[in-house]
Amino acid sequence: MADTTHSQSQTPTGAGPAPWVAPVASGPLRGDVSLPGSKSLTNRELVLAALADGPSRIHLPLHSRDSALMVEGLRALGVGIEELPSTDPDGPNPYGPDLRVTPAPMTGDVRVDCGLAGTVMRFLPPLAALAVGPVVFDGDESARRRPMRPVIDALVQLGVDVTDDGDGSLPFAFTGTGSVRGGALSIDASASSQFVSGLLLSAPRFDQGLHLRHEGERLPSLPHIEMTVAALRARGVRVDEPAVGEWVVHPGPIAAVDVTIEPDLSNAAPFAVAALVAGGTVRIRTWPTHTTQVGADLETLLPRWGATVVRDGDDLVFGGGVGIRGGASVPGLDLDLTRGGELAPALVALAALAAGPTTITGIGHLRGHETDRLAALAADVNQTGGSVHELDDGLRIEPAPLHGGGWAAYEDHRMATAGAIVGLVTPGIAVDDIGTTAKTLPQFPELWAELVASASVSASSSSASPSSSPEVSR
Repeated sequence: MADTTHSQSQTPTGAGPAPWVAPVASGPLRGDVSLPGSKSLTNRELVLAALADGPSRIHLPLHSRDSALMVEGLRALGVGIEELPSTDPDGPNPYGPDLRVTPAPMTGDVRVDCGLAGTVMRFLPPLAALAVGPVVFDGDESARRRPMRPVIDALVQLGVDVTDDGDGSLPFAFTGTGSVRGGALSIDASASSQFVSGLLLSAPRFDQGLHLRHEGERLPSLPHIEMTVAALRARGVRVDEPAVGEWVVHPGPIAAVDVTIEPDLSNAAPFAVAALVAGGTVRIRTWPTHTTQVGADLETLLPRWGATVVRDGDDLVFGGGVGIRGGASVPGLDLDLTRGGELAPALVALAALAAGPTTITGIGHLRGHETDRLAALAADVNQTGGSVHELDDGLRIEPAPLHGGGWAAYEDHRMATAGAIVGLVTPGIAVDDIGTTAKTLPQFPELWAELVASASVSASSSSASPSSSPEVSR
């Protein structure tokens, strides 16, 4: 594959709070992490609940910038969303209240702020086309660089009169008529599976449903589309899949149901990887046994680097032995991450600390995420002493000793958490905007500090009791 190395062309996050210096692990971890709900599941269920045939309750939803933008967008269109106390038998949800969503006739004459949330900018336009009146979609300055052409073209093919600047990006506007024709439609979703999911979610409410075909060389992040299909079927919608890259959603009601959101397994990636870097164990609470989340792939990916993964009741425990911090040699690998590109930043951070070269492919579409993640990862690792080269469809990471220095977040939550991973064993990694993690995990700095502090607790416990087990407490 050709080497097309280029520099990160986007401007790092601007002036703001002082850089966050990533804490260094003083010993093997003994972490115990409870994560808030999945962003992908929360925002899908919010859309489906807004289109359902009655009120739905969403239990343990994510409360973050991305989910807040979805809630406010739906409220602006007329959907009722109220907060309710959590009904968890173990006590109130520490990450926020439940949500009750009450559908209502949707009206326009609104501006929807998408922020930098791909799920908002790609899921809400097909839904808003079912409203009556004008709707404008816009977002952060960086959001205007994210690809939106398939959404705009799909709406036009479905009979929606869209006005935009002609560059296939935000901002754009249309006037909803209260219905969408639906029927046969072809799009190129090579840049994001969200283009498919956004159309499928609203398709049961189209007059003719939707017969959607993907036309493109690659369809990334297929598990996210499988998640969408599963969520539709759980609400009684008939979805056929006659071929790979083809979906038929039949018109009909979307059932009102109460759902419980799983913990975000993609946000588990830096915590799970930390066990291999710092050594010790990290327990992730309430890891589902069956899930459509792509983060579940960590259970099979990390053992390729030498991790142990053990299920203990409802939890998954990741073990890293002595870890890179303790002198373990982590191998280089060849990985195809077409299924789960969102795991790439955490795995690139791990690969930058490995003893051998790693090639990660299937992630070319990450150039159109919150930032150009391939260029950003290469820039950050290289400026801290590493050796990363961009490829047509991925990255090549060569072993090189790392040193402290600035780590730009580029307004991207996963870039910020990648810096935290490197900082576990590299003193002086200074992330310029750790606050960008509020996009999907506002509690990241606190959870990470607790994880790193578990090394000190573990060391103290071992000193006080030589027979203490190195495993996470049961």
